[in-house]
Amino acid sequence: METMEYIIKTIERLVNIPSPSGFTGEVMAFVEEEAKSFGYSSEYTNKGGLIITVQGKNERVAGILAHVDTLGAMVRSIDAEGTLKFTLVGGYTMHSVEGAYCSIHTRDGRKYTGTILVKSPSVHSYDDARTLERAERNMLIRIDEPVKSREDVLALGIENGDYISFDANFQYTEGGFIKSRHLDDKASVALILGMLKEMSKQHAVPDSTLKILISNYEEVGFGASWVPQDITELLAVDMGVVGDDLNGSEYKVSICAKDSRGPYDYGMTSRLIALAKENGVDYAVDIFPHYASDVSAALSGGNNVRGALIGQGVHASHGMERTHRSGLENTLKLLKLYIGV
Repeated sequence: METMEYIIKTIERLVNIPSPSGFTGEVMAFVEEEAKSFGYSSEYTNKGGLIITVQGKNERVAGILAHVDTLGAMVRSIDAEGTLKFTLVGGYTMHSVEGAYCSIHTRDGRKYTGTILVKSPSVHSYDDARTLERAERNMLIRIDEPVKSREDVLALGIENGDYISFDANFQYTEGGFIKSRHLDDKASVALILGMLKEMSKQHAVPDSTLKILISNYEEVGFGASWVPQDITELLAVDMGVVGDDLNGSEYKVSICAKDSRGPYDYGMTSRLIALAKENGVDYAVDIFPHYASDVSAALSGGNNVRGALIGQGVHASHGMERTHRSGLENTLKLLKLYIGV
């Protein structure tokens, strides 16, 4: 399927563009250019998010939400030995990034590579290598430059407040698994771009005018706290949580009935469930107790909209994530049914 091949290739391209929350200029430019190549115009919000407009058959306006910002970090301080202390951008465990390769991005455009380590990184050297708590205060970044002091690091142009991105380590297996950091939510952004590519080729027109909001602060909680006032309902295409007592899997599209901030719109959620049932889409309905979405941010921001949430199941979210081609296919099917193409 041509669309799926495009989606998977676009996931790989997206996850390899550094974009921790707020540091999204390059990846937004990529999304903007892809949409433009399919014939769709877009504009930027004051916060740096992107709105892609697709004209529909009627005047009603529906919003589609996805986010292109990822987890990351920021330089907190520079140690006397020439290593970096960092602070989190987004919510994740230290275990999930220990040993990860990363890049430090200076404000003047330079880029340096490094590795995230615990302060006692070797069992050959430290008695507490296995037991030291993996907490922010006990972590550091080793820079791949000949630095031995704080002054050496400053000479590289690295300063407090510089962004740190995590290497994605993308792989697509013969069995159809997509393994990578940042599938939350770049897999959904690629899926939406794939849908736009297909719509453009087929000259398909959705039932309602679509405003597709690509947000850049979702991982820190306020990505879509404002949405255009002509939008009546919002559908977030994010990730489905996999694990514990949940029904979702990497092969299905998840429909979220409630997350940590409360229930999603009953009518929209019921309509999505009915569409999936009637059209043979492999889906699961779930509660996400440790999760919030851009719809949650929009409702908290006082926007007068209805909201719902779907997404392909992602295993080990906010860690070394994995989904499957089947999950993407089911999410794409449900999204197309929702917009009427």
